[in-house]
Amino acid sequence: MFTGLRLVEGVVAATSVPVAVAGGLTSETVAALVTAGARVVIVGGAITKAKDVTAAARAIRGAIDTRTVVPSEGMKKFGEGELRVAFGLASTPNVSDAMHREGAMTGILPVMEGARACGPALTVRTMDGDWAKPVEAIDDAAPGAVLVIRVDGTSQAVWGELASHTSKRKGISAVIIDGAIRDVDEIRRIGFPAWARVQRPNAGDPKGFGEIGIEIEVGGQRVRPGDWIVADDNGVVVVPREKAVEIANRAVDVKEQEDRLRAEIEAGSTLSKVLKLKKWEKFVG
Repeated sequence: MFTGLRLVEGVVAATSVPVAVAGGLTSETVAALVTAGARVVIVGGAITKAKDVTAAARAIRGAIDTRTVVPSEGMKKFGEGELRVAFGLASTPNVSDAMHREGAMTGILPVMEGARACGPALTVRTMDGDWAKPVEAIDDAAPGAVLVIRVDGTSQAVWGELASHTSKRKGISAVIIDGAIRDVDEIRRIGFPAWARVQRPNAGDPKGFGEIGIEIEVGGQRVRPGDWIVADDNGVVVVPREKAVEIANRAVDVKEQEDRLRAEIEAGSTLSKVLKLKKWEKFVG
């Protein structure tokens, strides 16, 4: 029998049971497990999702043989305090795939190309052209928040240049508007990330109708205060706050798998061959 480990009142103690380890192993984690007594090491994603599978396998083999930590590029698990980092690594298609194609807003488009943003939502509801509540929400928002605004109408803008300047100085990550925005040339110039349904040159008056910090519907998606918003050139995705850690890690996993497929394509394969599409096709004879 091989020497293994068991947990006794919080202390790792020796046993005479063979030990195998699996699940999320990388070249950064296998050394400690082997040193602790693991005799069988089962590694999956750290190799299959690597851009260079040969190098990844060698790194893991080296970590096992030398019992040392070898830095790993992928397979990191992100916690609650690392959501911004995790969502920053993934695209909105990655996030949507991680949510089984759910969460994507409809008809909400980026104001400028290349903008990316993520953060917890602060929600606003207002009337067509009434920009009072959106502007007041800037003062209520914590740094890093994304303002998500539901507007009952699209004939007049509720957001423009000065609101964007203020938001950027306040450290707000972005604004998402299911309604009209204006001054897009200046917003692009200062580089403030913004997404909206339409662009209009005219604004209304600050009447103060509406609410801040309530559940709203934007682009066909329910958004609550604290839900995570991820936005880029592809659009906007809403991640329920209670699932944010799970979805963030899944999205990074999706990205790593796509990186692996891309490496095979760049090496000379094709997408259909890499995915083995014909294997899954059903032919009618």
